[in-house]
Amino acid sequence: MQDGRRSLGYYLLAGFFGLYVLFLYGPTLTIAVLSFQGPDGGLTFPMNGMSLHWFRNLFARQAVGDFGGSLRRSLALGAIVMGLTVTFSVAAGLAFRRRFRGATLLFTLAVASLIVPSILVSLGIGLLFNLLGFEPAWYSSALGAHLTWTLPFGLLIMLAVFNRFNPFYEEAARDLGATSWQCFRHVVLPIIAPSVIGIALFGFTLSYDEFARTLMTAGSFNTLPLEIYGMTTNITTPVLYALGTLTTVFSFLVIGTSLGAVLLLRRRRARLGNDAGKGV
Repeated sequence: MQDGRRSLGYYLLAGFFGLYVLFLYGPTLTIAVLSFQGPDGGLTFPMNGMSLHWFRNLFARQAVGDFGGSLRRSLALGAIVMGLTVTFSVAAGLAFRRRFRGATLLFTLAVASLIVPSILVSLGIGLLFNLLGFEPAWYSSALGAHLTWTLPFGLLIMLAVFNRFNPFYEEAARDLGATSWQCFRHVVLPIIAPSVIGIALFGFTLSYDEFARTLMTAGSFNTLPLEIYGMTTNITTPVLYALGTLTTVFSFLVIGTSLGAVLLLRRRRARLGNDAGKGV
């Protein structure tokens, strides 16, 4: 409006957005607040003192649950899934730049797991391992189950990236005598690096908090999501809230680190472009 006053629709949308944010992050904030209760604190308000008691108790030996072991397993599994997802997604993206026999069938099979319920994927892989006489474990059957979830996302991202990729950069590098590996290492990879970081972030986070596809495939040792689920039925103290707070902070740190890496790459690319322009 010309007089500077906001319309009623603006305030309604602002209020709706505020309620949405409160609904989305309110439970997380509540858990974070309750995790700082004193030694005699409970699972609900009102709070009974303020301390870091439950955070210290979290790293002590628990009567039930294995927070340390499950966290290490989830981190290791997430790192492995991240590496494999990045490697296969980039390789598949390069392969799909050219038409080849069976490309449509291969793409359909790659993304088919996205429409299959996660619990069915977990159940099928777990049953297959049992029929073959192998013991399901987080580093074998769970790894395969997680890759059925992360690889399709990585492939779709790389297909979108290479669909907009200008091949003239590679042709210029080859005209200057670069080999195929040098062309990929010094030309293609720096250009697609932000997308590769995004795929790595997708792969790690999707694996780190995956529950359904891990339920029937983790074997005897739980990952962190399974451990948290098990702790909800046994632990009745704010130590569970402390665990939720730490995992949330860790997730934000991973996201922040990835975004920082992307910003550094963009600044480096812009600086190199400015230097090249000055050299010309």
